[in-house]
Amino acid sequence: MKLDDKEAFYDMMSNPNVMNPIPRDTMDRKTCNAHFQKYLKSEGNSETKVWAVDSKDGIPFLGIAAYLKNDKNEDEIGYRLREQFWGNGFGTEIAKGLIDYGFGTLNLEIITANVNTNNGKSVKILDKFFNRDIEFFNVNDNCIDRRYKISRIEWL
Repeated sequence: MKLDDKEAFYDMMSNPNVMNPIPRDTMDRKTCNAHFQKYLKSEGNSETKVWAVDSKDGIPFLGIAAYLKNDKNEDEIGYRLREQFWGNGFGTEIAKGLIDYGFGTLNLEIITANVNTNNGKSVKILDKFFNRDIEFFNVNDNCIDRRYKISRIEWL
């Protein structure tokens, strides 16, 4: 991410249509700026890595892609797109790219992904690449989440 992404990041994080399927509250400007600053510094040795996603044809900041640790300290992918870029296959491309990066560059053995079971678009994407693992009540987000997993052996 770079400083030029700040307004587009706010556009995404303050949009209820983007945040509700997670489900998360929209962010006000102050909260969004704090998250943006944290993510700007996330690529180093941090366990959480967040990148801006730009299109191959030069459209800046479609959304974000990330690696983080889940509640079991497992490596988990995440992604979020600005609403105007939904339905163009970017989510599928991002998920596949994160898996390739995790196994090819980060040398991970297992990759996970969590999704609110009501988030049909993300469920559809994750079903393409991952195996369903468990469903559980996510206290923080007040929803039922499904955890997906895939191993290096299964992917390669």
